Amino acid sequence: MVLEDLKLKIRDIPDFPTKGIIFRDLTTLIKDGDALHLMGEELVKLYRDKGITKVVGIESRGFIGGSILAYAMGCGFVPARKPGKLPSVTVKKSFAKEYGVDTIELHSDAINENDVVLLHDDLLATGGTMRACYDLVKSMNPKKIYINFVVELTALDGRSVLPADCDVTSLLKY
Repeated sequence: MVLEDLKLKIRDIPDFPTKGIIFRDLTTLIKDGDALHLMGEELVKLYRDKGITKVVGIESRGFIGGSILAYAMGCGFVPARKPGKLPSVTVKKSFAKEYGVDTIELHSDAINENDVVLLHDDLLATGGTMRACYDLVKSMNPKKIYINFVVELTALDGRSVLPADCDVTSLLKY
């Protein structure tokens, strides 16, 4: 199996969540052990030598790849959650989505100025969630921030809302 074979494991669901949308369902990729293993290996290859100290995974599918990355690189994992899910003091950022406004939270002590942070999510569409997460992490003054996705939907131009000075990578592009 090679990297491009991972696309064969992703299920397309037409008209979800609304008519005209083709939803890229990564659950069919991650349920396949060989595909999940390859995905993890390819993600780690991108960042193994970058000095990453924390991986921030965005709720909920970003927890999967994010945990794989953190474990394989021997660094910490930080969950970026929806409001009310984290038990301690949090910082939060609201952002516009296609269907309204959403909010993302991190523990206020999750990142510090000595950290090199990798933000990870499963899919880049319009970029709003990742931008909000980036802004939160940036406010904590880490040394450096990287951004990564498993899949990028290039036609939606989500990269355009992400900071130009930040290294952004995607394993697969549609």
